[in-house]
Amino acid sequence: MNKIEDNDSSASELDVPKADNEHIENAAPNDVDDEIITRFLGASDEVKEGEKQEKEMGFKAAIKAYPKCAVWSVVLSTGLIMEGYDTCLLNAMYALPIFCERFGTYDTGSKVWEISAKWQIGLSMCVNCGEIVGLQMSGWFADKFGYRYTLIGSMFFLAAFTFIIFFARNIAMIAVGQILCGIPWGFFQTLAVSYASEVCPLALRYYLTSYVNVCWVFGQLFASGIMKNSQERMEHSDMGWRLPFGLMWIWPVPISIGIFLAPESPWWLVKKNRLAQAANSLRRLLSIKDPNQKEIVVDTMVKRMKFTGDKEQAKGDIGTYWECFNKKNWRRTRIASMVWIGQNLTGSTLMGYSTYFYEKAGLSTSFSFDFSIIQYCLGIVGAVLSWIMSNSMGRATIYISGMAIQTVLLWITGILGFVHQTTAIGWAVGSLLLIFTLIYDSTVGPVTYCIVPEIPSGKVRTKTVVIARNLYNIAGIFNAVITPYQLNSTQWDWGAKSGIFWACFATFFLAWSIWDLPETKGRTFADIDQLFEEHVSARKFKSTDVDPFNNAKMIQQFDKTKLNELANIKAENQMAENDSDIEKASVAN
Repeated sequence: MNKIEDNDSSASELDVPKADNEHIENAAPNDVDDEIITRFLGASDEVKEGEKQEKEMGFKAAIKAYPKCAVWSVVLSTGLIMEGYDTCLLNAMYALPIFCERFGTYDTGSKVWEISAKWQIGLSMCVNCGEIVGLQMSGWFADKFGYRYTLIGSMFFLAAFTFIIFFARNIAMIAVGQILCGIPWGFFQTLAVSYASEVCPLALRYYLTSYVNVCWVFGQLFASGIMKNSQERMEHSDMGWRLPFGLMWIWPVPISIGIFLAPESPWWLVKKNRLAQAANSLRRLLSIKDPNQKEIVVDTMVKRMKFTGDKEQAKGDIGTYWECFNKKNWRRTRIASMVWIGQNLTGSTLMGYSTYFYEKAGLSTSFSFDFSIIQYCLGIVGAVLSWIMSNSMGRATIYISGMAIQTVLLWITGILGFVHQTTAIGWAVGSLLLIFTLIYDSTVGPVTYCIVPEIPSGKVRTKTVVIARNLYNIAGIFNAVITPYQLNSTQWDWGAKSGIFWACFATFFLAWSIWDLPETKGRTFADIDQLFEEHVSARKFKSTDVDPFNNAKMIQQFDKTKLNELANIKAENQMAENDSDIEKASVAN
């Protein structure tokens, strides 16, 4: 009996490959010979094995093999410290007496110097408008020149534009400086997160993409500390406001040097068909000691990137902005955009105006700055908690859970605004904003930077991130218009009541995320492409098995020239940079 079962099993095992081979042969174009098919299948098997190994790789193994990925990703993301620093700095200036005296007007009713709501709106809109321009430019420059040189150029212009703010004689000059500084910040917003998602393996992707949010928080913390010092020691000196702006010059030079030394994104190089350079970039990112093993890994990774990119190209994708809105990509663009808009329209603006918000909630100026510092320290703690949670919780789970808690906190804050305002209520509101910050920076804040670059296809990843971030900035313009009116004592003076307004938005985005946000944890870029291609619903993303490198399907997609090219990929000697190079390789074979 056992012998018969074994024979049956053996027969079954032999029959399956036979059937598969027949299926593959039937799928192949008529002019493709068996030798090409055989070599193609061999390359495909290497790609599949590479995908499997990446999915199975744990954090310790990944950090051991890819420590340089982490270092270079951190270096490029550090540029966002300056954006977090300056945006927090500007909003905190509204609570600094010397800044208000220098650039504001005296309100006879409240008997305080105040930057008018119109100018608060104008200055914040200047930043967002500059960032929108920069974001739109970044897509073209990144595609043309790569991530590194685009970011280095941005650093140079940021350092130059800072002079305008530092030597400002009136508030209009500060507005011009904010617009111009916003342009390079727009470049940082797109390219830092895209680079982080492309250079790191799956096991490190969450940590390195969410580090972008840590840079924001660190910049905000740095700004709060500097403003606290200005408020206490230079409250009657122009250096009280000039010095904080001048400290923006600390970052560009060292960060630019770091970016120059960093390797270019191998995904970008493969997209440009510069396979040899992509291989060199991967060699710099990998830390495998055995040279033979290292070359095997490099070749496999280049093949995976090439296969993934060519699959997209076979579907007619060439990487235009219009493709972000076509039938194949519209869902992906919508999700990436909604995730980022949700991050901005659900109360996070109150953190940016925290010092000013605390003042309007009834705390002294000194205590308001103290609370702001505590708030951003909690933000860093939140980032660490987010990394811990990512080991057991998925991206969508973290986002949805965080949005749910934020919604509850905003409703409570808003309700407290209707209670008779006492010192105790002021402290309660301040404490709730601290809790909100901890929740935001451990959930919605960091996980957004992981979800957004994971969702788009490789051909339009940068452009989709640009669109999503631009919609985020448009939401920021809305925030810039509404928030000063909510908090300014000469306008609506809502104070804590503002929580009700933002709670309504949070409730909406909570409902949307439950319905439309897919789970991408543990999924490679190829997996995500296949899941979207098969129109898998958000709730089934986690449980659905896919085969992104199905041999029969790929053979159907590619012609003889492309099959021959993919069958012969060798990273160490492949120098194809255009179609003519591909044709030469085909003729040689």
